[in-house]
Amino acid sequence: MNRISGPNIAAMPGKDPNKPKGKTSSYAFFVATCREEHKKKHPGTSVNFSEFSKKCSERWRTMSAKEKVKFEDMAKGDKVRYDKDMKGYVPPKGSKAAGKRKKDPNAPKRPPSAFFVFCAEHRGRIKADNPGMGIGDIAKQLGLLWGKQTPKDKQPHEAKAAKLKEKYEKDVAAYKAKGGAGATAKSGPGRPAVGKKAAPMDDDDDDDDDEEEDDDDEEDDDEDDD
Repeated sequence: MNRISGPNIAAMPGKDPNKPKGKTSSYAFFVATCREEHKKKHPGTSVNFSEFSKKCSERWRTMSAKEKVKFEDMAKGDKVRYDKDMKGYVPPKGSKAAGKRKKDPNAPKRPPSAFFVFCAEHRGRIKADNPGMGIGDIAKQLGLLWGKQTPKDKQPHEAKAAKLKEKYEKDVAAYKAKGGAGATAKSGPGRPAVGKKAAPMDDDDDDDDDEEEDDDDEEDDDEDDD
């Protein structure tokens, strides 16, 4: 099966239209197949994302390893395509990828927001309940769950985020006092002196960076499907 794609749409500002499409997971290929089946059975009918995702997840969990093989093979084939495309890809000058500054390993890591604290606590459960689910779909599920939380439910996460922010500000002050790379003119008063990405958990930093990049790619795929 070929990778599902829709009509060409205008490139989003700041994104390189020549950048290779991200890898597609076996579960994402499965969901794409389900979408096609739904379109054939219910042409012109819109899809309720939450309900559709739940049904796909339940169906995927009940599938045998043999039934999943074709989707896993498709994912492996797409990874080969992606790796090959990336070898020949050169980011344009001035792009985020080309101008990425090397991080100072000693610089304090930016604190997560209340939402990212919530994600760090629930991501593992969603992964366990939905083996094979793509990163983009997991992110959407987390967003839906967060949206259903009441202010009272969010309070513990907001309190934890506030404590982490307070600690971060103290760490940044100490880092600058020691002459760290963050003590530059660009930092400015009260401005963070490290990268832009928030990390839900310290030991997941590398994974989160990869997830963020893949999220962008999978979001592009979703736009193509619509």
